[in-house]
Amino acid sequence: MAKTILFVEDSSSVRTVMGSTLTREGYDVITACDGQDAMTKLDGTKIHLIISDVNMPNMDGLTFVKAARQLPAYKFTPIIMLTTETQEAKMNEGKAAGVKAWIVKPFQPPHLLAAIEQLIQK
Repeated sequence: MAKTILFVEDSSSVRTVMGSTLTREGYDVITACDGQDAMTKLDGTKIHLIISDVNMPNMDGLTFVKAARQLPAYKFTPIIMLTTETQEAKMNEGKAAGVKAWIVKPFQPPHLLAAIEQLIQK
């Protein structure tokens, strides 16, 4: 049975490319356009990993992570931030909120896939 990844990104082109990449690697992918949209996807469905951007409209990635961690079903779901943000303060805020990995864009897909595989087993 395929593992499910929630990918939260405001850029539709990045959502499309990442969705295709993850699907090709054998993952089921749920996409959301911002944190607010992502919260509607956290309906109790088993999600094995969340990948989120930081800078998004409506609800940014760090606010989303904090909100997701309040839901019992997702309290321990591994989260990767995939972002252009390199500020140490933002990274520390993410770590404090429970982010397991911080990958800076532009990124190499093999690097991201390796991080995913470290956090969840196919």
